[in-house]
Amino acid sequence: MNTRLGWLVLLALLAGWAHAQSPPAPAAVPPVFVVRVDGAIGPASADRVTRALERAAHEHAQLVVLQMDTPGGLDTAMRSIIKAILASPVPVAGFVAPQGARAASAGTYILYATHVAAMAPATNLGAATPIAIGMPSPGGTQPAGPPSTKASAPDTGHDATAAKRVNDATAYIRSLAQLRGRDVAWAEQAVREAVSLPAADALARKVIDLVASDVNDLLRQLDGRVVPRDATHGGAVTLATARAAVVALEPGWRDRLLAVISDPSLALVLMMIGIYGLMFEFMNPGYVAPGVIGGVCLLLAMWGLQMLPINYAGLALILLGVTFFVAEAFVPSYGALGLGGVAAFVFGALLLIDSETPGFGIPLPLIGTVAVASAVLVAGVVGMAAKARRRPVVSGASTLLGTTGEVIEFDGGEGWASVNGESWRVRASEPLSPGQRVRVTGVHHLTLEVSAAADTTIAKSGASP
Repeated sequence: MNTRLGWLVLLALLAGWAHAQSPPAPAAVPPVFVVRVDGAIGPASADRVTRALERAAHEHAQLVVLQMDTPGGLDTAMRSIIKAILASPVPVAGFVAPQGARAASAGTYILYATHVAAMAPATNLGAATPIAIGMPSPGGTQPAGPPSTKASAPDTGHDATAAKRVNDATAYIRSLAQLRGRDVAWAEQAVREAVSLPAADALARKVIDLVASDVNDLLRQLDGRVVPRDATHGGAVTLATARAAVVALEPGWRDRLLAVISDPSLALVLMMIGIYGLMFEFMNPGYVAPGVIGGVCLLLAMWGLQMLPINYAGLALILLGVTFFVAEAFVPSYGALGLGGVAAFVFGALLLIDSETPGFGIPLPLIGTVAVASAVLVAGVVGMAAKARRRPVVSGASTLLGTTGEVIEFDGGEGWASVNGESWRVRASEPLSPGQRVRVTGVHHLTLEVSAAADTTIAKSGASP
């Protein structure tokens, strides 16, 4: 028995020693998040990227890959994304992909801000000259407002506002290039001259760090790379991306809704539906559905418009045009207010958002369609009003003249008579008796002037041949 116990103790000691000598199990490799940024960069893109970086930090991801294919977008949205990248404790790799994609305009700024910049073959970046939102003023300057970024060659020699805008954009991208150690001269050239570079040339000029065919190839090349970070985030970090799990962050329902609502065309349509729905409800109380639909559409439109760089003069013109539409239904202007409303709406829609901003213009066919629909509505209201005015008067004091009635009581020049089935106060210059037929000769406020009338029944029978 003691021998068996001794063997058991010896086996336990050997098992413990073998476990101590075995290599430790490899630690779990932090995941890599991939976020696609396709199309024009706007409020929806900025919100999605910002929340993705926050989630990556919360879940301790080792890298976030921004896979971009964008023609540019709004300056405010671009700067929001760059601020989120610079403040992120998780390194961010900008990747222009797939093949044939581009990171033009605002995409170039974002790529310069990332910790690692990469491009797929047959892609390009650049054309980062800023353009202001708004119609040109007579003096040749643009009205104040948030600029968007889009390829153009501005005449900075005679336009002080454009020169300030270009200089500000140049200083911004130079600061990003200096921060990441990338080609500063080409960055300035991309802003001032709107030049572009293909992937191979960008790599040769050290505008980007590497060229990769796809995300897997990018992660393979980044494995073991030391990425410098801000000292507040712990300094440099060594990536281990070869075996890392790749998590693709697809847009959720909130992202899709925000992307749809922030489209200027849909926001304009929702605003018009909302205004017309509420107008119909106020004109016909009790239908409920038009008021509910109108209220929801108007709130959604306001939510979308407040995220966009709108021109308040254009918005004021649209509201003025709608006011004219409503007034046309109550004021007999024979279409003058309606035509003025259509003109105000068209000019307001044209001014609402700069049509040259990539992906954020309101198409002219949409403006024309809404204007024509509003004009048809106004024409219908004017037609109904004109038709109503041509109808004979069937009520009111003027319809009582010439009608006959029967005296109910009469004394001292005044009394009461039944006229058209209603009791009216009457007065006459001759004495009348109850039951006598009278004819209305005048109306004075709520008192009828009457005179004795011949018995119509007797008159008709006496007139027979």
